[in-house]
Amino acid sequence: MTGCQAADRVTIPIASWAGFQYFHLAHEKQLDQKAGLLIDTLGFPDPPEIVKAFEEGRFPIAQLTTVEAVDICSRQPKRCPVVVLILDESRGGDKVAVRRSLGTIAALRGKRVAVTPSTLGPFVLSRALARHGMSLADVRIVAVPLADMGRRLVSGQIDGAAFYPPFSDAVLDGGEAVTAFTSAEIPGEIFDVLVVDPQYYRTNVKVLGRLVRAWQQAHDLADRDPEAQEIMAKRQGVRVEVFREWEKGLLYLSLSEQRPMLLPGGKLERNLAFVLAVQKQLGLIRGRVPLPRVSTEPIDLALK
Repeated sequence: MTGCQAADRVTIPIASWAGFQYFHLAHEKQLDQKAGLLIDTLGFPDPPEIVKAFEEGRFPIAQLTTVEAVDICSRQPKRCPVVVLILDESRGGDKVAVRRSLGTIAALRGKRVAVTPSTLGPFVLSRALARHGMSLADVRIVAVPLADMGRRLVSGQIDGAAFYPPFSDAVLDGGEAVTAFTSAEIPGEIFDVLVVDPQYYRTNVKVLGRLVRAWQQAHDLADRDPEAQEIMAKRQGVRVEVFREWEKGLLYLSLSEQRPMLLPGGKLERNLAFVLAVQKQLGLIRGRVPLPRVSTEPIDLALK
């Protein structure tokens, strides 16, 4: 940014997930200012509230899963988002845990399993059950906020849960429940992405190019500066060792690595189509539904 030109303000809601903390890091290390931006990160303790806020138009930008992005298109076709960046791929971060006395996914037949009100929980659970010849119809689904799942597992109110750190940590560390399935078993199926309202996209492509460049710079900084993870861990309210453990379940892709995945017919478009097919098979989405558009334009601008 040069002269007295005002910075472009970008507000990004952030849920408790390690892969969502890099825009906060970009702001804390003033990478946003160098790009002529002011990144304002707003924390949400309940992740499904971010989906609701995006649908209601409170934010034009959000960090979501591809499952959530497809779900938005089914409910609010006019706000069907544009995907401009792959934030991470879940390679073990998402989990299904069961009470220690049960021990396995197969033992969940007829049991009570907690999922979030959004569709990510049912998606993850359905993929876990499918690997054991079962479907959602074979368990008793209970809608439970993420923050309550651990407590309910301990008390015996539920027998299993589809969740992720930090919500999964206490009950698994305490030994009352065990991990029976993780997203490491379904590589290439769960991506977290940066999505943009289509109207905002049309008028702010250059801003988005600077935003994704700042995101890449934050990752580059984290690779060489140990303080970076400390900053992100502090924002999450955990020790840096815990934050590093969370990141072991995530795969990050640089802008140049992910660009081919965002091309027409590329891996991300195929993933979105797969997610939609699964959601329809589960009965969570019905009728004709548009898929989120995928664009490389902001990444192309960032790589120039």
